[in-house]
Amino acid sequence: MTKIARLYFLLCMGFASFAVAQESKKVLHPSKWVDPQIGAVHGRWFFYTPASLPFGMAKLAPHTNAYGSKGGWQPCGYDDRQTSIEGFGHFHEFQIGGLVVMPVTGELQTMPGTLENPDAGYRSRFDKKSEHAEPGYYAVYLKDYQVKAELTATERVGFHRYTFPQSKDARIIFDVGHRQGESSDVMDAVIRLSGKKELEGSIETYPEYLKFCDPGKRVKMYFVIQLNKAPASYGTFVDSVVSPGRNESKGTGNGMFLNFSTAKNEIIEMRVGLSYTSIDNARKNLQAEASGQSFDAVRNAAGRKWEEKLGRIIVEGKDSVNKVKFYTGLYHALLGRGLASDINGQYPKNDGKIGQIPLDKNGKPKYHHYNTDGIWGAFWNLGQLWALVYPEYLSEYLQSNLDFAQETGWMHDGLAAGAHSNGVLTNFFGLMLAASYNCGIRDFNINQAYETAFKNETGYINRPFGSGKYDLSYLVKMGYIPSKDTVLSNGWVFNFGASHTLEFCFSSYAVSQFAKALGKKEDYLLLTKMAAGWKNLYDPETKFIRPKYENGTFIENFNPMQAWRGFQEGNAFQYTWYVPQDVAGLINVLGKDTFNARLEKTFDESQKSSFGGGKEINSFSGLEKLYNHGNQPCLHHAWLFNYSGKPWLTQKWTRAICDEFYGADPLHGYGYGQDEDQGQLGAWYVMAALGLFDVQGHASMNPTFQFGSPLFDKVTIKLNRKYYSGNTLVIETRNNDKQHVYIQSASFNNSKLNNCWIDRNKLTKGGVLVFELGAQPNMDFGINSAPPSMSTDR
Repeated sequence: MTKIARLYFLLCMGFASFAVAQESKKVLHPSKWVDPQIGAVHGRWFFYTPASLPFGMAKLAPHTNAYGSKGGWQPCGYDDRQTSIEGFGHFHEFQIGGLVVMPVTGELQTMPGTLENPDAGYRSRFDKKSEHAEPGYYAVYLKDYQVKAELTATERVGFHRYTFPQSKDARIIFDVGHRQGESSDVMDAVIRLSGKKELEGSIETYPEYLKFCDPGKRVKMYFVIQLNKAPASYGTFVDSVVSPGRNESKGTGNGMFLNFSTAKNEIIEMRVGLSYTSIDNARKNLQAEASGQSFDAVRNAAGRKWEEKLGRIIVEGKDSVNKVKFYTGLYHALLGRGLASDINGQYPKNDGKIGQIPLDKNGKPKYHHYNTDGIWGAFWNLGQLWALVYPEYLSEYLQSNLDFAQETGWMHDGLAAGAHSNGVLTNFFGLMLAASYNCGIRDFNINQAYETAFKNETGYINRPFGSGKYDLSYLVKMGYIPSKDTVLSNGWVFNFGASHTLEFCFSSYAVSQFAKALGKKEDYLLLTKMAAGWKNLYDPETKFIRPKYENGTFIENFNPMQAWRGFQEGNAFQYTWYVPQDVAGLINVLGKDTFNARLEKTFDESQKSSFGGGKEINSFSGLEKLYNHGNQPCLHHAWLFNYSGKPWLTQKWTRAICDEFYGADPLHGYGYGQDEDQGQLGAWYVMAALGLFDVQGHASMNPTFQFGSPLFDKVTIKLNRKYYSGNTLVIETRNNDKQHVYIQSASFNNSKLNNCWIDRNKLTKGGVLVFELGAQPNMDFGINSAPPSMSTDR
């Protein structure tokens, strides 16, 4: 090759490389922007499960503090501050936990030890620098044993890959008989060697919430484990008592160990099929999802599935930190509330039997069943996000509850393997059904859905405690729920009459709109009257919602900042804003000046504590403040300025909350150790970043979105054509940066928008929503017509 030819070749290669590099910059891989460590200090049991699929059953994760947990709802499982691992668990749902494994070397120990003294058991220290977590995969180096552990998953199968050092005393420990995370008491656990390279078993637990929500019911988990190498020997244990050579263990406090002799860098792999119905179905799940699959192939497939789900929203902009916050929040919104049904469509029923989802013509289940925590507050974030971007999941999620209602006669508000596990003793699934109908998600039996929702709002005779709304009869008969104690079987005492009144009024409004849409006039009038019951607790003297006794008198010594007295996880100052169905009605009784002055004070003061509990590491920090973004009852407050003639303050404060409450590190992720409850706070960030939110949670028959201050220059949302007529919704934000947070003008499909809200069904037809931002408020934009409210939208 001549010098000239060589130079020409190099120039061409250089231009080609530059072109490829430029093109690669245009390709956004959403999962690469997810950081599972964000908020992983003081996180809930189901919070940190990187080796899993969206809404999967198999949720594999390292444990730092799960063993022997009290079993309620308090944060446990994995804490980023802690530096030793006690094992890797498979089941991570609300009130569900079990089957923990740990690869070790050296002397046999059958108790994990403690964080303070890892050497007292098989727990291992690890170096944070060796830890890697991404959607669908987790890896860490266990320093005490020189073992590299890697985890990934399909929907119902967990995959482990352990790289051992040379050792004559390599082992894998299986713990089935101890409390893990939220599992609470283990009632019975079985693990047995069922083949040369196979184990099987089951775990039965009695979670704390089942003890008062569904007494006598149990959570049952089943598993089949296949290894790529037969153990040299094995044994069982009960706590520290070891029985070498035994191939089966049954009881509690128990487990099993397998012994191996390994060469340097020898890999031992495991595939773990899971089920909530039977060992046989765990094996079927394993065969269907794992046969012929290598660890790397499963990891790559998991990555692709996360890319598809996360990639339904593509954000573009210069701020990389916001992208990390956005996609991590979206990841959390897709992580909780996972599969409960098997590959063949079987699922655990409330009566302890096995249910069967109808099959299509190809013999595949028509939908799936899911475990779930309560839906408390989720209509303000998860519900809106799922309806817009993942309507197929929302439809299945609701169908699960309709199947439960058909079996038992009542909806649940929290389900753990077929049993009631209601965490907050309300029930907003009636609202969720109505909102889904309003959004055009209607591929379920509409009449059944309506009757179920109506019963959920009005039915109280023989209502099971686990279905929530234990005090609903007072609202139906008296128009409010009085201040009085309710004592649970476990000794817990509740007095939530005021907050329950407000919440049940809101959900009554949602189902009233469902009734209106279906032409059920009498039901509509009844539910509308119930929806106005909040006025019965409004105290014109203090201008607060104030708890009231059964005799009609307000409680004495009233302090609107006092938490828990009549208000669940909040106070009167926070809950007085809880009239999302009729913000106009609330403005009318307060007066617009008082409404705005109080709301402005709320955010001016709350910014000093980062809109939550400051730097106090506590799920309940902020309960006695004016505003607490770390908990569900407050999540609509910043959007209320759209109703009171000052939409620029919604733009200001939603942007400030995104910047200041939300962080991008393990401690400062969602406040400082506050409650990222199965993706609810992450989903709020996603919606706020889009600049879209509905205070009414789509409860109105004609739902709207109100505007905030969009974070990104451009967002492209892929719409599901099964439910919506549009292909994409594009949100363009011009002149966008940290100083330009105020909307100057807006348009949709080239038509100017004068309001600070828009009909939702316009957006789902597809098109381009454009916002022009500026550094100063445009006080003329969006003030002509407030978003609809119950008292103004007749």
